[in-house]
Amino acid sequence: MLKLKGNAMSLNLAAPRFSGPVDPKPVDLGVLPSELDGGLASRAAIGLVVLATDQTLEHEFRALVRQPGVAFYESRVFSDNDITTDTLRAIGPRIAPAVDLILPSISLDVVAFGCTSATMTLGEEAVFAEIRKARPNVACTTPVTAALAAFKALDVKGIGLLTPYAPQINENLVAYFSGRGVGISAVATFDRRDDRDAARIAVASIEAAAEQMAAAPGVDAVFISCTSLRIAEAAAGLEQRIGVPVTSSNHAMAWHCLRLAGINDVVPGGRLFGLPSN
Repeated sequence: MLKLKGNAMSLNLAAPRFSGPVDPKPVDLGVLPSELDGGLASRAAIGLVVLATDQTLEHEFRALVRQPGVAFYESRVFSDNDITTDTLRAIGPRIAPAVDLILPSISLDVVAFGCTSATMTLGEEAVFAEIRKARPNVACTTPVTAALAAFKALDVKGIGLLTPYAPQINENLVAYFSGRGVGISAVATFDRRDDRDAARIAVASIEAAAEQMAAAPGVDAVFISCTSLRIAEAAAGLEQRIGVPVTSSNHAMAWHCLRLAGINDVVPGGRLFGLPSN
């Protein structure tokens, strides 16, 4: 207890709880029996590469990947706050060293690279090649890969694409998806080019934008691109209000990680989380 006397402070230590004689040596119980179980990842272990600037992805994965026996383990990869084509390309050679840090010598079922725009800039196969330098033959996904799988599972023909990116990056993303046979019926951006700002876009703003996008002709699903945008936990309620499926970079990637790992549990998370991966 601290006691103040005038301007001086003194420390009054409490009396020891035990005042009797103490045996100087504890009882040695030796080596006790123990059993090994499957650990936290007894059903599936997911590796996750997260951008150094990302404030959202891990939080949303914790909300969506919570099945018993399933665990994910992260590594961070350096990235610039400014989202430009050049800064996105620079991430490529950093992916393999980041993957190498995730549970060395322990098997992973899936490795996911958590950046939508970098995947589009580098190309999915280039990202997979980097991942497999550290984890040969592992199942891989990215937000782009997962989104394409989600669109197929949901059987959507035209999507509304909502991003925080610069218009040039949006144009590239539209071209990338279109080249993979995805119809883009509407596109919009918040034009927040600093990843720190993208993470702070209010959920209400994202929901309002998605609602406006869902009303555009030809939109039968909304895809909210960028792992920094916070929408995964609100996706189920939002799609009920606007009448079309809603998914996002993190939402789709969490679902795809589970399905690639052989986890087919139907769990809360919106329409997508009730579907298998085709």
